[in-house]
Order: sequence, then structure tokens, then C-alpha cells
Amino acid sequence: MQYKTLLLEIRDNVARITLNRPEANNAMNMEMAQELMDASIQCSEDSAVRAVLVTGSGKMFSPGGDLKSFAAQGDNLPRHLKEMTVYLHAAVSRMKRMDAPLVVAVNGFAAGAGMSLACAGDITIAAESARFTMAYTGVGLSPDGSSSYFLPRLVGMKRALELTLTNRILSAQEALDWGIVTRVVPDAELLPQAESTATQLAAGPTKALGASKRLLMTSWSETLETQMEHEAQSVTDMSRTSDTRQAIPAFIEKRTPVFKGQ
Repeated sequence: MQYKTLLLEIRDNVARITLNRPEANNAMNMEMAQELMDASIQCSEDSAVRAVLVTGSGKMFSPGGDLKSFAAQGDNLPRHLKEMTVYLHAAVSRMKRMDAPLVVAVNGFAAGAGMSLACAGDITIAAESARFTMAYTGVGLSPDGSSSYFLPRLVGMKRALELTLTNRILSAQEALDWGIVTRVVPDAELLPQAESTATQLAAGPTKALGASKRLLMTSWSETLETQMEHEAQSVTDMSRTSDTRQAIPAFIEKRTPVFKGQ
């Protein structure tokens, strides 16, 4: 499918989603939210997709919502936002819950919904020049796109409150120190390293990676015993997969297993 606000390329088991509204610095409007949802569904339904890489075109990842499009709504803005968040939230949920790991490569500024996408990445790589800010309260709005869920889990409640209430701008190094990003790389190395990471993950045991993601996400709300039962059920399910059945003998025989995501 051809998109107007995104570029989607699937190659070597990696789906590459590029936010692509250069005229608006990749700000998110209704059309982008809809297309992100569609792309997330396409990725989750395509068995060839075993990792997803999200980045922004040009010099900016995303400044968040397209304020010009919001202003044009007038009194219809509440209805507009209610619909737009349906698509954005469905996209984030689908990408977080699919087996394929989500790699986010942040170039330039990530604010608002752009910050939310950065927080949602399973692995988030930032260029040295990247900057991060919540931004929502600066225009009288509150967070969306998952940041109120992920940010406190990444940085702790006090720091999450500071970032959300003051809109403090973090450098890439500060975002690394606070646990928002996985690593920081030179600007010229951002896409090569993100591609390498996504390719490495795409060659892994996809079902086991997905199961591991889900276990870690549920661990925040479960008791120890309940979480261990989830672990027991999950590891048992994974033992039935083709990948596991060939990987264990390969390990014993000191061979490199070849995972097919099955």
C-alpha cells in the first residue's frame, strides 16, 4: 500500500516505517495516525516481518501533533483528537504486542507523540543531536500515545512528573542516562546501527522474542507467583516451536541455530 505520510519498505524480514511529512517536520496529523495504524496491522499480519524499524525523514523525528491542523478544527478539535488517538493508540498497541521487536531510531527532535513513540520502542537508538521533550502541557494538552504508561516505568514517577509538568528538554545523553533510550550513536551512524540491530533481531527466534516482550510488560502489574505462572506457561509454549526444537540440539552440538521465526 502506498502511503502519503509514511514510507514503508519490507526487506530482509525488517519492516522500515519512516515518518515522512517533510513540509511539517513529520508532525502527526489524522492521516499519519491512520496510516501508522494500517502499517502496524500490515506488519503484524505479514509473517515475513520479524522486526520493525521506525524513524523520521529529514532532520527531525517528530515534534508530535500537527498544531496547525489542530487549530484548523476550531470547536471540532475534541472530536478530532478523540478519533485521532484511536488510530495512534491502536498503532502503538499493535507494534508493542506483535512478536516482531520494535526498534526506534530517533533523529533530531522527538516531542509529544514523537516522544511517546521513542518511549514505546523495545530498543530505542538516538543520534547524538537528538533531543527529547514531552511538550504537551506547553500547549495546554495532556500526554497521549502511551507516554504516560511507559515514561514512569522508564524513569520513575518523580522524573516523569518533572518532564511532563515542566517540558524539560533532554539531550540524547541525558535520555540515555535516564533510561529513555538504549544507546546514543553519532548522527551518521544512526540508521546503519538501527538497521544492523533490526536485522540481528529479525534473524532471532521471533516467537520467543514476542513472548519475552509480553512477559516483561505484564510484570509490572502481577504478583510474583502470578508472573512466574505466566513464565511457566510461556516457556512451555515456546518449547513447542520449531525454532526451539532445532536450537537446543544445535546448542548442544555447538552449532549456530538458524531461526525461522516459527
